[in-house]
Amino acid sequence: MKKTAIVSCYFQHNYGSMLQAYATQMALDKLGYENETIDISGFNGEIKKAKLLYFAKASLTSDILLSKLGMAKNVLIKKFSKTQYAESSKVRAEKFDAFSHKQFRLSPKYNSKAELGNKCKDNYSSVLVGSDQLWLPGNIAADYYTLNFVPETVNSIAYATSFGQSSLPKNSAKKAEVFLKKIKHIGVREESGQKLVKEIANRDVPVVCDPTLLFTGDEWMAIQQKEPIIKGKYILCYFLGNNPPHREFAKRLKEVTGCKIIALTHLDEFVKSDEGYADETPYDIDPADFLNLIRNAEYVCTDSFHCSVFSILYKRRFFTFRRYNRNTKQSTNSRLDTLFHMAGITGRLLTGEENIANCLKIETDFESVHKKLEGIRQKSYQYLLSALKDEGSTDL
Repeated sequence: MKKTAIVSCYFQHNYGSMLQAYATQMALDKLGYENETIDISGFNGEIKKAKLLYFAKASLTSDILLSKLGMAKNVLIKKFSKTQYAESSKVRAEKFDAFSHKQFRLSPKYNSKAELGNKCKDNYSSVLVGSDQLWLPGNIAADYYTLNFVPETVNSIAYATSFGQSSLPKNSAKKAEVFLKKIKHIGVREESGQKLVKEIANRDVPVVCDPTLLFTGDEWMAIQQKEPIIKGKYILCYFLGNNPPHREFAKRLKEVTGCKIIALTHLDEFVKSDEGYADETPYDIDPADFLNLIRNAEYVCTDSFHCSVFSILYKRRFFTFRRYNRNTKQSTNSRLDTLFHMAGITGRLLTGEENIANCLKIETDFESVHKKLEGIRQKSYQYLLSALKDEGSTDL
């Protein structure tokens, strides 16, 4: 029997990216489908070149572009600097690489997208892309996560794939129309993505849950140690954005609760406001350890979608902050709106200016939340199974 190929961001040094890619593999394993994740090392240069070309042409006013420039600067600092930050970042990078090497079953190496496309028919019954923000304009330009390389004779699936923003530039939308009409089965992660697919390709597609939500907190114990990595009561802070008020909120929460602050700092780039506010800033944390830190925290403060997901799965008292203050076209806030709406959670999406005493009074009925999530989980598995079997249309 031919395998299912997974097209994902398994290599990205980001906790959410790596865990959602691993969850996709876990889901196919659970459903009994032999699978492998496409090893992109042979044609990653091809993808990067196309993305750089896109960013070179893109407007410098783009929030996404500015963030990419920050990341590019960060890569140079890590590579050529001998600062403590650069040394610590290497430790974290080694942890990510070790986790990836241990957990992912990769395909044979393909030297180009063309070679991969030519071998799809012989090697794979289905090619599945998902999830995360794989349909951002830069990725559409790179033309890998679009599955355009997949021959029409091979089943193509998008599972919980995200555009990462509420609208696309004209040129990206034109390209999206082509692949959105071509992919046989599409399930998106956000309601905003559902609207985009309707606008661009006139398809009514379902919203399915992020692959990390396909599993319960107990099921995620399979890859993490039971004992807490950090002893004592602590507030876990995981911020990707550069918003000082979010760190100030954590400091005020520490004053009121007496819990120490454990922060995972400088994730995508060096962030000045990450300096000096935490009691401990461990770097030797892999994605499995990340789950352990969330599960054992008294409180979690984050602007991350996936950190919010695992806080919900582990019934933590968590506070989520909007990473982007302005609701621009490039803002990725919509995934949090969809998550909280889906789970029936209110009052936990903050700005950082709130009164701590009032925030500590916020109650979440996790039993009700988990019941809703179980219903969404089952519907998402039904979509995935139907898509894998290539049972007609999985559109609404």
